[in-house]
Amino acid sequence: MARGQGPGVRGQGLSRRRPLSSPSPTARPARLVFLLQDLKFGGTQRQALELARLLDPVRFQVEVWLLAAGEELAPLARDWGLPLVQLSRQEPVGPAALARLWRRLKHQPVDLLMPLTVVPNIWGRVLGRLARVPVIVGNCRGGGAPRRQGERWLWPLAHHIICNSAALKGVLTGRGGVPEARVTTIPNGVDTDYFRPAPEGPDPYPAVVLSVARMVPDKDHETLIRAFALAAPAFPQARLWLVGEGPDLPAIRQLAEATLPPGSFRFIPPQADLRPLFRQAGLLALSSRTEALPNVILEAMAAGLPVAATAVGGVPELVTPARTGWLAAPGDAPGLAAIMRRILENPEQGRAFGRAGRERAVRDFSLKAMARRYEEVLDRLLAQAGR
Repeated sequence: MARGQGPGVRGQGLSRRRPLSSPSPTARPARLVFLLQDLKFGGTQRQALELARLLDPVRFQVEVWLLAAGEELAPLARDWGLPLVQLSRQEPVGPAALARLWRRLKHQPVDLLMPLTVVPNIWGRVLGRLARVPVIVGNCRGGGAPRRQGERWLWPLAHHIICNSAALKGVLTGRGGVPEARVTTIPNGVDTDYFRPAPEGPDPYPAVVLSVARMVPDKDHETLIRAFALAAPAFPQARLWLVGEGPDLPAIRQLAEATLPPGSFRFIPPQADLRPLFRQAGLLALSSRTEALPNVILEAMAAGLPVAATAVGGVPELVTPARTGWLAAPGDAPGLAAIMRRILENPEQGRAFGRAGRERAVRDFSLKAMARRYEEVLDRLLAQAGR
């Protein structure tokens, strides 16, 4: 989650032991478990660790349980003093991991269980209910999560569900049939002290189009590559940097090599610290077909980058057209090319968009505000459960 120069850099002076609000009068902190599939580089994993770090330790005793291998962010979690429980080092999640989860829930009772990502949201709810966990808080954070997590059938197993965009809440309460009172929207937060604009000065790489996304169908890299192919002829110096990994990487690389001029694109592995890439880019581009509230857009806004993205899920809740960037329809390569061209041909407007995006990130999406909202929801659910 942290994007620092090595695991210990980010968060110096931001100890988890500093409460955000006045402590609860309860005799002991509530034992809260964040159940994750892994700690690979990913938006949900980063947000989970940020939240665990900032929750008031007087009120919440936080642990992070992991169902499978993948520990890129584990050093940071340890650096922040977050207890990690590795239920399995196999991948993917198998019967042994689920058996260990069941035994732990049964024999080491917790007060609050918060599963995050798809597999934990399925099995955490089922086994948590069987183990009689007092409060299970489901999370729905990706554009395809309602379908993948089977929310239409599994929502009753969660005492409450938290999602990160109004659009996603609408899906849950509409097609998913979840009662409105059982869902709370809490937008993602971003560390605006860590993600900051580059110092004013000449741009060394003004025409770099940066995309940070897993190489999976939902992110629709094909549309991005075809859009860049349409936009790039007017900007011979333009470069497309694709940051990420995933099962579609070979096919996406093959498409780029067949579609784009040699030297006009780069594939970059996921990185703990994205700030150097943000500082070399002219804009962030995201071509997703489905989203919730993408962390990378918030980080780019905090870093002062304009955004060219598709208008899916919660993205329009972040990007204001003609103010912080531009939006195109999903799957519309010519439309995405047109909005990328608008930013590339007018760097001054791009800088103005970046400044406006930074102001919005600071004003509306702070990490501390996010953590306080979680505390309010968790306190209320504990009180309802008589804890």
